[in-house]
Amino acid sequence: MAIAAIVVGLIILVWSADRFVDGATATASRLGLSPLLIGMLVIGFGTSAPEMMVSALAASQGNPGLALGNAYGSNIMNIALIVGLVALLSPLSVDSQVVRRELPILAGVTLLSFWVLQDGEVSRLDAGGLLLALAIVLGVSIVLSQRQSRHQNEPLVTGVEQQPAAQTMSLKRGIAWTLIGLVMLVVSSRALVWGAVWIASSLGVSDLVIGLTVVAIGTSLPELASSIAAVRKQEHGLVLGNVVGSNLFNTLAVVGLAGVIDPIDVDPVVLVRDWPVMAALSLVLLVCGIGVKGAGRINRIEGAVLLLSFVAYTAWLLMTIVDA
Repeated sequence: MAIAAIVVGLIILVWSADRFVDGATATASRLGLSPLLIGMLVIGFGTSAPEMMVSALAASQGNPGLALGNAYGSNIMNIALIVGLVALLSPLSVDSQVVRRELPILAGVTLLSFWVLQDGEVSRLDAGGLLLALAIVLGVSIVLSQRQSRHQNEPLVTGVEQQPAAQTMSLKRGIAWTLIGLVMLVVSSRALVWGAVWIASSLGVSDLVIGLTVVAIGTSLPELASSIAAVRKQEHGLVLGNVVGSNLFNTLAVVGLAGVIDPIDVDPVVLVRDWPVMAALSLVLLVCGIGVKGAGRINRIEGAVLLLSFVAYTAWLLMTIVDA
């Protein structure tokens, strides 16, 4: 039953997240919001909706470790698995000014997360600070982007404008799909959290490890699907926009929301295993994305290295489960 709950929960989670993003995009478009604002919010909030919902429910049910594992595990999957796989299929050129500006912000947010974790607890005050930091980052990013005269040619803007949902869906239908997607996100998240916690208890492993593996992979599926679809259209800016936006929301919103609901006791292993891996991958993405000489680019060799790092990290976690 627990395995079935995880499988069915993940399927419905991915489907409902897609419907939620389509509905929210169409609704925002019909209400007259700018394409750039829609793009940044949908890319960040929309693709992180599964992580946010799962983590909030896990924290409310007394499993905050699952929430932390889900957030950091998803960040690692986004860079090592998604960027690595996509770059292996087609080398990524970083032509989005928004993404190039957000990469240093992501590095700074990653360092901020270490400061929050180092005392062994994400308190409600810490969590509130993370949510405040997210609001500041979003506000500054949107203001700076709207001031740039070149933003009309932004790949993030173009990608949003080309979404069928933003062009054809009516306001009423957009609101309806947003609500339906949100309800199904809650239902599927409940099933997923119940199954994950039950399996963790049965195997005698922590909910942190389950969050870093099964739940993180499952909640990262929307980013993987949207990134593969984007690279097939040669929309490289959308691929990295998905990853950078999602990681910002995971680090700040997902952990912040869970910590506000229930303070998180940080397993010491997070600071010596999971956070360093996440930080190293974020640094690699920063260096490759900005570029040392000329425009940023992630080639197939670098993509292969990222994929190998994902395999190595996953093997490390599986050894943890076996030892338990």
